[in-house]
Amino acid sequence: MDFFSAIQSNLLSPAVLFFVLGIFAAVTKSDLKFPESLYSTLTIYLLIAIGFKGGVAINEAGIGVVWLPAAAAMTLGGLIPLWTYPVLRHFGKFSIADAGAIAAHYGSVSAVTFIAATNFLKSINQPYETYASAFLAVMESPAIIVGVMLGKGALGGKFSLSDQGVRHALRDSVLGKGVLLLIGSMIIGALSGKGGMASVEGFFVMPFQGVLALFLLEMGMVAGRRLGDLKKVGFFLLLFGISAPILHGSAGVLLGHLVGLSTGGATLMGVLSASASYIAAPAAVRLSLPEANPTFSLTAALAITFPFNITFGIPLFHELAKHLHV
Repeated sequence: MDFFSAIQSNLLSPAVLFFVLGIFAAVTKSDLKFPESLYSTLTIYLLIAIGFKGGVAINEAGIGVVWLPAAAAMTLGGLIPLWTYPVLRHFGKFSIADAGAIAAHYGSVSAVTFIAATNFLKSINQPYETYASAFLAVMESPAIIVGVMLGKGALGGKFSLSDQGVRHALRDSVLGKGVLLLIGSMIIGALSGKGGMASVEGFFVMPFQGVLALFLLEMGMVAGRRLGDLKKVGFFLLLFGISAPILHGSAGVLLGHLVGLSTGGATLMGVLSASASYIAAPAAVRLSLPEANPTFSLTAALAITFPFNITFGIPLFHELAKHLHV
């Protein structure tokens, strides 16, 4: 499948089409609305399903195979905010807190973008390492911690563990709902293995695509409601929201290739590196950097980077991974 055919296939997938429907509903001011409890339930389901399936895959592959690419993914997640922050400060002219907050969002990852990427790979019959969800779990926390440190002025000596906001951020980046569910369910999957998967497959595997479609419908409405904020964030953040995922995703694909991942596995590492968090990072940043303007980070992550990645970014990183494996 060539690059443009891959893009077309991705754009016409049910997940992406439901996302577009959500945007349309928001733009046309439809009264369509998800109850908050349903949104939370869908989020919990997806995180547990991803983590559990990843744990079962780790059980099958063995920790000796998984540790190197997982360590590489974690390192990249922690490094991304370090070069993102100065770009935002010096070229974007953002405040210390805003630059740190945006950097934390872009170093952290999006579970839904990851799921969309696995769907894409399945649709084109591209094999990938099923333990790749381990990368999702280990990339979340380091970026949030580094971004908060930068936003608190760590380099200027203002970062302190006595700061309640900092302590909350460190706690949430390790024990927050998203990370706890991912890592916890991954451990359960690794311990229970194939036998455990057989007992819950009817719940965590068969309904998965339908739950994802509902979740993306909601995310489309959220993104659609933030389209008006593009006027506030300016041209620089629009450019950043597209160029940053291309740069980070390319680095992720290259790193995946260097640590021995397959074309599909390198694609997934690239997609995770390109993604921006809109669940775990906003919660941690809100507590630790209350002076940061959430309009900047959330609009960039949700209204710019997320739509770019699930429509064009995923096929782009797959194409790059294919070229590296020739």
